[in-house]
Amino acid sequence: MTSFNIRSIGKIYTDEKGTFIKIDPPFIPALEALDGFSHINVIWWFSECDSDSDRDALVTERPYKKGPRRMGIFSTRSPHRPNPIALSTAEILHVNHQNGEIQIAYIDANDNTPVLDLKPYTPSLDRIETPAVPEWCRHWPRSSEESAFFDWEQEFNFQGHSPSRVPD
Repeated sequence: MTSFNIRSIGKIYTDEKGTFIKIDPPFIPALEALDGFSHINVIWWFSECDSDSDRDALVTERPYKKGPRRMGIFSTRSPHRPNPIALSTAEILHVNHQNGEIQIAYIDANDNTPVLDLKPYTPSLDRIETPAVPEWCRHWPRSSEESAFFDWEQEFNFQGHSPSRVPD
């Protein structure tokens, strides 16, 4: 297998003022010209799910209540995967170039989560006008904005959810 050397460029943190991405000092110059973009794609490491058993997960039992009985990890957003890499789109509220902080509206990552990379969200490359999804999840919201008001707890089946290494 091929291995890659990946390093963190910063961390996610939340305090009483909001949610932030704190960029490590050597990478602060990379924030230049980020102003004007409303959103960024944040590539981050599922650091709390980085064990041999998490990385060996290939198949899981019904992670979505209305989904198929068994699903391959690549058809889920599960943190249990061969490489615990996550991708989230976040709204930029403010960029502080001096101290290397980006204030964002929300991200589905925990405090101290390592950030691997940032890319500006550009509709010409990141937006799909008519994406296709399986029948069982077509009732899900069509945008991030709509997702804020959707009852996601009714969709996920975390009980009995156990990824396995080798499919039957």
